[in-house]
Amino acid sequence: MLASAVTFTLMTTLVKYLGEDYPAALQTFYRSAATFVVLIPAIVRDPRGAYATSRPGILLFRSAVGTASTILAFYAYQKMPLADANALSFTRSLWLVPLAIFVLREKVGPRRIGATIVGFCGVLLMLQPSAGGHLTFPALAALASSLMFAMTITGMKVMTRDHSTTTLLVWAGTLGVIMSLPPALFVWRWPTLVDLSLLTVMGVLGTITQWCYIKGMALGDAAAMAPVDYTRLLFAIILGYLLFRDVPNAITMSGAAIVVAATLYIAFREMKVGAPKTLASDE
Repeated sequence: MLASAVTFTLMTTLVKYLGEDYPAALQTFYRSAATFVVLIPAIVRDPRGAYATSRPGILLFRSAVGTASTILAFYAYQKMPLADANALSFTRSLWLVPLAIFVLREKVGPRRIGATIVGFCGVLLMLQPSAGGHLTFPALAALASSLMFAMTITGMKVMTRDHSTTTLLVWAGTLGVIMSLPPALFVWRWPTLVDLSLLTVMGVLGTITQWCYIKGMALGDAAAMAPVDYTRLLFAIILGYLLFRDVPNAITMSGAAIVVAATLYIAFREMKVGAPKTLASDE
């Protein structure tokens, strides 16, 4: 989990660094292409098994929403301080609660609903410094990205029952290339050799991040692992200051603290009621 936090921060640092010359849609394509290349050995070893699925519709939906989510997230990381964009990305755990209620028709207790409301108050606090400035649209893009990412997680709750991690990654990598190419063509430019190397590293880091996160959650207790993911906020603050001279806004960080506290409460509450991987009802 700690490795996942580190590689994710390094990836978003490259996203921001390359953002001056490569728009978010183009970066998303290069990242998807790098991910696909990394997965080629698994595909060649067992092509039929790698693509075996009984729910292609959900995979198509997840990839379409995931591609849009990545483009919006990359745009936010390019335009916002790393720490601010990371803080807003944590809202994905908050979005899971209303999605569970209105999409999955799950019964969610008043404690988690209350924690979610408190968390979104923290989001409003984080957005306050952007109220009249150029960060407004990037902040909204970050929120929309988190909502879409939560939608992909909701869909994955069904897929993980009878699909391996490799199969899900292969489908995501393949469809990611196909779906990210059209928007990338509108802003296409051929990278220099140095930039191509950095874009490739960015894509590989994204794949490593996914693998480490899934592995960490599989090996460790979910409630114990969840707080480790928030260390990327600390890494983002450090790298943002050292590389881009970004100084976190005190109000934004206060809102981030509220969001982190709310999402951690939700995670621990799920463990307490015996549902570490679902949004089960409160007892």
